[in-house]
Amino acid sequence: MPNIRCKTIIEGAVILVFWTIGVYILIFTEARWIPSGAMEPTLHGTPNQSEADKIIVDKLKYKFTAPQRGDIVVFSPTKELQKEQYQDAFIKRVIGLPGEQVQLKDGKVYINNKLLPEANYLSSGQSTAIDVCISGSQPAFLAKPQTIPADSYLVLGDNRNNNYDGRCWGVVPRQNIIGRTVVRFWPLNHVGGIDKSPLYP
Repeated sequence: MPNIRCKTIIEGAVILVFWTIGVYILIFTEARWIPSGAMEPTLHGTPNQSEADKIIVDKLKYKFTAPQRGDIVVFSPTKELQKEQYQDAFIKRVIGLPGEQVQLKDGKVYINNKLLPEANYLSSGQSTAIDVCISGSQPAFLAKPQTIPADSYLVLGDNRNNNYDGRCWGVVPRQNIIGRTVVRFWPLNHVGGIDKSPLYP
């Protein structure tokens, strides 16, 4: 009798765990695919959905903690991007945090006058400059050093030589951030967590 009762309790606990995981996945995560090459080589993107990397986005984490440098986030278009008729969500890497001064110098990113180490996710030959920005009536956001406003984040793509990112149009308010990219589930030979390294103080 005790063995049967114990087995029933264990089975009930296992079922509860699976139900909890299932509910979490249904409510607090979503699957997306990468439609462009903005995050190469970290994430492979292409307009052909069948060939693009597919990811899971955690929509719960930032309800309790702030985005961290290195996080790859999905966000809805900012007001500046909406003015340019962008409607679909973007995916970029968090580079600058609230209150930090960010500047570009010699193709590198400096945070509070310290060089940001990015070799782990940028391909060799990548230069972080403003010459990729589309010309318009407003100068590129990082044409000069900028201090990131409260509750806002500077985000850049990993494919720096071919990217339209925060260098050009500015920062992302926290309220626009949908969630953090946590897992790549396609293609099968690249399934796994997405490393946010390197970190920077």
